[in-house]
Amino acid sequence: MERDLDDRRGVLRTPPAGTGSLDRRAPAPVLVPYVAWYWSVRWDLRGRPAHRQVTLPHASSHLIVEDGAAWLHGPPHRRFERVLAGEGRVVGVRFTAGGLAAVLGRPLVGGPVPASTLAGLDGDELAAAITGSVDVDDAAKILDRTLTAVMPKDVDPAVETVENAVRIVEQDRSVLRVTDLADRLGLATRTLQRFFAAYVGVSPGWVIRRCRLQEVALRATEGRHVDWVRLAADLGYYDQAHLVRDFTTAIGVPPARYAGTRPDNDSTVT
Repeated sequence: MERDLDDRRGVLRTPPAGTGSLDRRAPAPVLVPYVAWYWSVRWDLRGRPAHRQVTLPHASSHLIVEDGAAWLHGPPHRRFERVLAGEGRVVGVRFTAGGLAAVLGRPLVGGPVPASTLAGLDGDELAAAITGSVDVDDAAKILDRTLTAVMPKDVDPAVETVENAVRIVEQDRSVLRVTDLADRLGLATRTLQRFFAAYVGVSPGWVIRRCRLQEVALRATEGRHVDWVRLAADLGYYDQAHLVRDFTTAIGVPPARYAGTRPDNDSTVT
């Protein structure tokens, strides 16, 4: 399965139309087992109110360069928020599900931690080079060189297994339980859980729930009537109350209220 560079799930709040841009680039082929894509976001809110950017991230880690510094971020358990003001740019690397753990030696949940935590990577040097880059293509070339130098030469099969598992969950709504996913991969459930603990930092059950909540958020913003009872059943929830509870815990408001207050100018940064 190929990575979809236009995947727009997980976005909750984005800047007003015409005030920002998103670009993505694929990594060098040698980095594909470890890197899903590079991304760059620019915004210009000069003369406008500050904007609170909110996302419900995927089960992935990122290397982010902003304000002259480089940081590593693992998947957060709750939504991710930050305030955008004035003019700025962020350049990032979205790793595959087990890509960061393959070089870091352990999964990262939450963060941030300095990018120099990666053996052989000079975070200050990388941040200076990215800050001086002309555009996303220039930044991608810098990232290709930098990451190729520090990534393992031999690919651990478990890295490909957990990435394949996450893609299956993202793309196949019929996978509602960990046993469903293990069966699709031909693995014992406990083996799959061990792989996720070692390489992703969150459980396969967490990934399934997160993708289903992203589906709920997407459905809530399509502008059509949503049968919440049926949607809960379709997504494997015991009943509507369990869906509402999970959504409210992760996002802060019930899905029906979110549907009534969500602006329509979505694009994604993660």
